[in-house]
Amino acid sequence: MPSGLVALLDDISVIAKTAAASIDDVGVAAAKAGSKAAGVVIDDAAVTPSYVTEFTPDRELPIIWQITKGSLRNKLLILLPAALLLSQFVPWAITPLLMLGGLFLCFEGAEKVVEKLGADKIGETLEDPITDMAEFERERVTGAVRTDFILSAEIMAIALNEVANEPLLSRALILAAVAIAITVLVYGAVALIVKMDDIGLHMVENRRTAAAKAFGRGLLLAMPKLLAVLSTVGTAAMLWVGGGILLHGSHELGFHAPSDAAHAVQHWVELATGPLGGLLGWLSYAVASAVVGLVLGGLVAWVVHILPRKDGKAH
Repeated sequence: MPSGLVALLDDISVIAKTAAASIDDVGVAAAKAGSKAAGVVIDDAAVTPSYVTEFTPDRELPIIWQITKGSLRNKLLILLPAALLLSQFVPWAITPLLMLGGLFLCFEGAEKVVEKLGADKIGETLEDPITDMAEFERERVTGAVRTDFILSAEIMAIALNEVANEPLLSRALILAAVAIAITVLVYGAVALIVKMDDIGLHMVENRRTAAAKAFGRGLLLAMPKLLAVLSTVGTAAMLWVGGGILLHGSHELGFHAPSDAAHAVQHWVELATGPLGGLLGWLSYAVASAVVGLVLGGLVAWVVHILPRKDGKAH
């Protein structure tokens, strides 16, 4: 009996170690898959604060919480099962679908660049007068969750592409971990961003020390600049991630020239810049990807927006 008990405990120990190792593997794979989606995450965090403008401070966090719940539903109840079915039964479709998502990111990024260069707004505007605040809030949340669905689909597709060779259960656990972690990261950051001016105002009005008041004034002054930087970074992220997805996907599908050219530029920069080669090489590839994204996204924007206008004038 003692020997049997020892053997049983030994078996339990082996199982526990194996389970712990599997959890570690899932954590590492989730971190790797999530990092590949970093550009889309930046874009998600940059876009969302615009959906809580025009509201009183007491409604900002509840609205963010509603968007967060919608984001989790998008990822866990719709996109995760769809990604698992896709990877299990039609894995060949992952790359084309990923490229379609990348092209959409390029299109959105090119739209923003065109607008920043002085063209008329060609997307939605939020400048109409507000007549029903409750309805306005509902529409904002619905719009934010819809935008999140598109970005979340891209995040899950990128993550899925990184773990497509994992067993089904591991794939499910990794994608769920990525979905939850990225949602918490994005909307936690968004909540902090949108409340930064309130925190600064509270410190200016209620703190007694000069240092605290100065810090509060700094937060108030930094908020508009931070939002402007986030907008620019989000646009750049859409272009470099979307362009990078298209370069990688075209290489996977057998069209190697664009990807090889971008990697050749990266390799040349790495060799030419010595100790800074790693950083500058990555940056050069990101710039090349963004240029590809801007060109292709601009073509799509032209087809979607400009060409119909010209046809309308012609008629």
